[in-house]
Amino acid sequence: MEGETQFPACQKCDAGLLIPLSDYGREGAPIRYKAWVCSNPECGFNIRIDNGEITFGRAIGQSYK
Repeated sequence: MEGETQFPACQKCDAGLLIPLSDYGREGAPIRYKAWVCSNPECGFNIRIDNGEITFGRAIGQSYK
């Protein structure tokens, strides 16, 4: 279908898709694609950028900020 966004397959579980997540910086500037998270809840793979450092596989949970 034209205009349809396609996301990459998760290389860890091969069952989910990697979905991009965005955030806001300390000064309120948008940060596009700060993290990519597997859409398969049983997998939980994620890769993210924190203060210029790439991390992956950290447990993800709900923020209460």
